[in-house]
Amino acid sequence: MARYIGPKSKIARKFGDPIYGPDKHLDRKNFPPGQHGMNKKRKKTSEYGIQLQEKQKAKYTYGILERQFRNTFEKASRSKGVTGEVLLQMLEARLDNVVYRLGISPTRAGARQLVSHRHITVNGNVINIPSCQLKPGDIIAVREKSRSLEAIVDAISGRRHSKLSWLEWDDAQMAGKFMSVPDRTDIPENIKEQLIVELYSK
Repeated sequence: MARYIGPKSKIARKFGDPIYGPDKHLDRKNFPPGQHGMNKKRKKTSEYGIQLQEKQKAKYTYGILERQFRNTFEKASRSKGVTGEVLLQMLEARLDNVVYRLGISPTRAGARQLVSHRHITVNGNVINIPSCQLKPGDIIAVREKSRSLEAIVDAISGRRHSKLSWLEWDDAQMAGKFMSVPDRTDIPENIKEQLIVELYSK
């Protein structure tokens, strides 16, 4: 189960966007990483480069690698609807992403670990596959044995996530409901999905 484990501030600086959340390093050094920093003369990025950068940004944001991202795109292209929007909807419907959106973990990486370590249930069954695609009506909960875990308690007590119309949370049950597939306007990520579609269409 591969995942990116390298420096995150460097990636955020590369894209000029806090894709891993608030980042003091990005605030202090709001320019691309590199030995010469701001003094380096950078050539104008080609159309292909812009499209590639957007794909890389989406991959790092959702914490998945190339093959899995490509497979998700191919599924989206075979589905009804606008391919770019369907792609983002499928990424948002991943179990690890929904655990993050519900505020059970402050980061997607942390959410992925909670799922992998069998702390999360879907409709009462323990699921340890982060990429599991949720369907409207699914109930995502913290496993009863895991409800006293410090990391989970701290994350839930400090929930700062904005309320999303397609998710519902019950504090008493430590459970959330995946109400519906989100519309593009309900997905807060700053990703230009059409550029990804153009890249894969070449």
